[in-house]
Amino acid sequence: MSDMITADLVDLDLSADTKEAAARALAERMAALGRVTDLEGFLADVAAREAQMPTGLDGGIGIPHCRSAHVTEPTLAFGRSAAGIDFGAADGPADLVFLIAAPAGADDAHLTILSALARQLMNGAFTDALRSADDAATAAALIRGDETPAEAAAADGTGATAAPEAAPSTAATPAAASAGAAAAPTARAAAPGADADPAAGRPFRIVAVTSCPTGIAHTYMAAESLENAGREAGVELVVETQGSAGFTRLDPAVVAAADGVIFAHDVPVRDKDRFAGKPTVDVGVKAGINRPAELIGEVRERAARGEVTSGAAPSTPVERAGDASEGYGTKLRKWLMSGVSYMVPFVAAGGLLIALGFAIGGYEIKSAPSVMTHFAWTQSDSWAALLFQIGGVAFGFLVPVLAGYIAYGMADRPGLVPGFVGGMIASTINAGFLGGLVAGLIAGGVVLAIQRVKIPAAVRGIMPVVVIPLISSAIVGFLMFVVIGKPIASAQKGMTDWLNGLTGSNAVLLGALLGLMMCFDLGGPVNKVAYTFATAGIAVSNPSDSAMKIMAAVMAAGMVPPLAMALATTVRGRLFTATERENGKAAWVLGASFISEGAIPFAAADPLRVIPSSMVGGALTGALSMAFGATLRAPHGGIFVVPLIGNPFLYLIAIAAGVCVSTALVVVLKSLRRPAPGVPADGSATGPAAATKEVQQPVAA
Repeated sequence: MSDMITADLVDLDLSADTKEAAARALAERMAALGRVTDLEGFLADVAAREAQMPTGLDGGIGIPHCRSAHVTEPTLAFGRSAAGIDFGAADGPADLVFLIAAPAGADDAHLTILSALARQLMNGAFTDALRSADDAATAAALIRGDETPAEAAAADGTGATAAPEAAPSTAATPAAASAGAAAAPTARAAAPGADADPAAGRPFRIVAVTSCPTGIAHTYMAAESLENAGREAGVELVVETQGSAGFTRLDPAVVAAADGVIFAHDVPVRDKDRFAGKPTVDVGVKAGINRPAELIGEVRERAARGEVTSGAAPSTPVERAGDASEGYGTKLRKWLMSGVSYMVPFVAAGGLLIALGFAIGGYEIKSAPSVMTHFAWTQSDSWAALLFQIGGVAFGFLVPVLAGYIAYGMADRPGLVPGFVGGMIASTINAGFLGGLVAGLIAGGVVLAIQRVKIPAAVRGIMPVVVIPLISSAIVGFLMFVVIGKPIASAQKGMTDWLNGLTGSNAVLLGALLGLMMCFDLGGPVNKVAYTFATAGIAVSNPSDSAMKIMAAVMAAGMVPPLAMALATTVRGRLFTATERENGKAAWVLGASFISEGAIPFAAADPLRVIPSSMVGGALTGALSMAFGATLRAPHGGIFVVPLIGNPFLYLIAIAAGVCVSTALVVVLKSLRRPAPGVPADGSATGPAAATKEVQQPVAA
């Protein structure tokens, strides 16, 4: 830490009277040493961070801080004010001001040390020593860890009367604490005589997560404050700090054994679903710093009342990318699904707009002139052309969005630029969706490779905004234009020609296969593969007849499972629980709207009967739709886009046939099962068997 702060970065007589003036005074010292390249730009970044949340802390501390592209290396400046400066703390102005400057691409080692300093600010002996330091060199040595608070007290003649610390911190100095900050979280032992959980005969156990927008200071100060309060309260408390230096997930066994959870955060908690089903207190990060004892008391009260949280909301694509324990195949699937999940809204919006354009103006509307030069408010053809052209623009984003968010799933935000560039090149050279898939994977891989290269400190600040986008885009562009683009475009053309040539039994077999895939996992990866395959064919201005037949078959098959379950609960309600019968009512609407997930509650409860039945009906519907020659230009909509379907009457017959077959199969299979003891024939349950309506057979992995 010796290079982070020197005596030149310490002002023991800080005369500023506002937080803005204090930040400027300390930043000027950084600029004088070449640590800040653009003073005004850096101060703007500090102000932007301050606007997110005041950085004043109880105890007379102000910690303005930010990540900035104008910082060349991690730097810390310290100022001491006699009059005090208002940084927004509840207990009044701050007399100790720490300005923390981190480059946008700071490495983990430096950030870990800065984080350790943040923890030390919770140590009263450390802050007292800084208040009594009589020269800049002593203050800098204290912050660096070259001198301990006890040594500083002895040097100024107060060591003999210095009181011992009431609650020792986890480390004596920032330098020593950095090792602990970088280590994986570990459980804190409860104090002797701690209150035990009456049911378990052990101390109450809490897991906590702390995080803040920049992940440098508040994250670790909240962790230290909670740990200290946990020791005083006699509970076992372990904290996961999700900061700038990355984070190490808590051991699943520790999470599972916890009696309660505390979230002290100002940015979303990563992998939050790990903590579902436990009593939880969810607050801002400053609450974790200022009132940790209250939070511990609150989570214990919630545990006593039996309050628990439900499952967490779906995480971001980056969070779904998984951890190191997952195999490459699993990660690859999640990266691809990340791209598909962001692409699907463009498919739905663009496809429906184009379909509406065709419905209003006929298929010749695709030859209409631009509405910028020819638009008549009172003519339906003009409105049809407008819808068609807006939909065409939306469709133009499909491949770039697919590639960009595959790269995002792999490498986070740095992957977006090369991913979008590669996807746009794939569209330009007619490499289609295959090109987009390859471009996204290459872009993510290139960015990950660049991030592993050790670079000089002078260029770290411009890495995320200049260097990574520049180099990665150039590499991806070269590969797509010169090396692999042409072979991929040829493969895409070959697949398109093959689809256009499908006739007779081949087309029927393809329809059956797509039907099976749509009904296999009801909105899962296999379902999405079939759906993406279909939408890829119509995501052009002039799709082929075969592509529109495939789209029709896929949508028809996807409607079968929820409609079949709805019909089954209507004709043989006694085979289903009361909850399933209620779900059956909603399944009518979901199925008619082409939302395959409407059958998931039934498949989850009885997968060995529901899924095979759905697949048989879906395969039949897909095959019949292809045999009847039904076509569809819209990628979604269910029965609400029937007017846009070619051969709509036969199309509805295909859906009805699949629904009837799936219904019959599921009714027969459920009739053959043996009900659990205590479950009468009408499907209702009484007594102890009420919690489990029927005995399900385990599903093979």
